[in-house]
Amino acid sequence: MSTELTAAASRPDTTPATRPTRRDHRSAARVGAAAARTLRYAVLVGFVVVVLMPMYVLVVTSFKSGSEIGVTGQWNLPEHWTLASWTKAWDRLGESFFRTFSLAIPVAVVSSFIGAANGFVLSRWRLPAADVFFTLILFGMFIPYQAVMIPLGEVVSWLGVPKGIWTLILVHIIYGIPICTLIFRNYYATTVPLELIEASSIDGAGLVRTFRSVILPLSIPGFVVTIIWQFTSAWNDYLFAIFLSNTRNGPITIALNALAGAQSPDYAASMAGALITSLPTLVVYILLGRWFIGGLMAGSVKG
Repeated sequence: MSTELTAAASRPDTTPATRPTRRDHRSAARVGAAAARTLRYAVLVGFVVVVLMPMYVLVVTSFKSGSEIGVTGQWNLPEHWTLASWTKAWDRLGESFFRTFSLAIPVAVVSSFIGAANGFVLSRWRLPAADVFFTLILFGMFIPYQAVMIPLGEVVSWLGVPKGIWTLILVHIIYGIPICTLIFRNYYATTVPLELIEASSIDGAGLVRTFRSVILPLSIPGFVVTIIWQFTSAWNDYLFAIFLSNTRNGPITIALNALAGAQSPDYAASMAGALITSLPTLVVYILLGRWFIGGLMAGSVKG
C-alpha cells in the first residue's frame, strides 16, 4: 500500500492547467473600461473645479458687504447677502451697457454681410486674380492692433471724426472684414456646389440675384459663426475703446475699468460689474453655441 502511495506521489501531474475563458476576458475588459472611464471623469471634474473656482469667488464676493471682503475670507459665503454692490455697479455701468449694444450689434451684422459677399465672390464667382485679392484682405488679420493704434488715432484726428461709438463701429467693421471673409470663403468653397451657381446663371440670375436668392439662404451656419465672433470681439474690446472713446461715450469695458481702477476700489462692486459685463456674451454663447461649432466645421472639409 505504501509502495503504491509513493509511486502515485512521484508520478508527474498530467492534469491540464485551467485556461482563462472568454467570460474572464470580458470581465477584465469591463473592469479596465470602468477604471479608465472613472479616471477620465475624475480628471474632467478636476478641470471643471479649477476653472470654476475664480467664478465662485467672483459671484460670492459680489454679494458681500465691505467688512466681509478680504483675502482670508474670500472662500466664505456672505454672512449677510446684499445687492448693494450690484446696484452700485448698475448705476455706474447701466448707460454704457445699452450703448455697447449699439456698438456690437451693427458690427456683427454689417461685417458678416460684407464678409459673406467677399467670400462668395472670391470662392464661387469667376473673378480675375481672386487669390491675390484674398491674400491682400488676409493681411488685415496679421497686423497686431497695438501696431496701428497711434496711426489710427492720428487718422481719426486728421479726418475730424468725433471719438465715440460711431467711430468704434466703423473701425470694428473694417477690422472684422478679414476674418469674416476667411470664414465665408472657406464655407462657400467647400459647401456650395458650383452646379448650383451655374443653374442660377442659366436661369438668368446675375451676381447680386444669385447671392441674394441662392447663397444667403444657405449661409446660416456661417452667419452664426461670424456674428458670435464679431459680437464678442466688439463687446469685449478695450484697446480700440481706450484710444477712440472715453467714459462718457465709450463701451462698457471703459466704464468697468473706471469702476475697478479707482484709488480705493470697491471689490464687491467691481466683481458685480464684471458679471454684468460678461452676461450678454454668455447669453449669446448659450443660445447659439450649439450651432457655433457646427458652422465653424461646416467649411473645414469638402463633401
